[in-house]
Amino acid sequence: MSELSWWILASCLTAYAIKLCGYFVPRKVLDSPLMTHVASTLTVALLASLVTVNAFTSGQELVIDARIGALAAAIIALIFKAPYLVVVLVGALAAVLLRATGLAA
Repeated sequence: MSELSWWILASCLTAYAIKLCGYFVPRKVLDSPLMTHVASTLTVALLASLVTVNAFTSGQELVIDARIGALAAAIIALIFKAPYLVVVLVGALAAVLLRATGLAA
């Protein structure tokens, strides 16, 4: 096996070991209000950072293109409490229109 294969195997085993460690956490810790709050806040923060990185970067560069317009359209749809599928379709349609009209790369 190549060196890369060993690194991938080690990463998989490490991820599995971390997952197994979760089974050793006592139930009263998992059910505490603080843990519930931390878990929900952390989930939102990670999703927000993922969206930001994917919307404003391409490789190592900061870019301004149709993704930003699509994200803005999706945010507006969310403000109006549109269902998830509608939000996705509004964002996709905004990206297509911005690219078709030449307003964004």
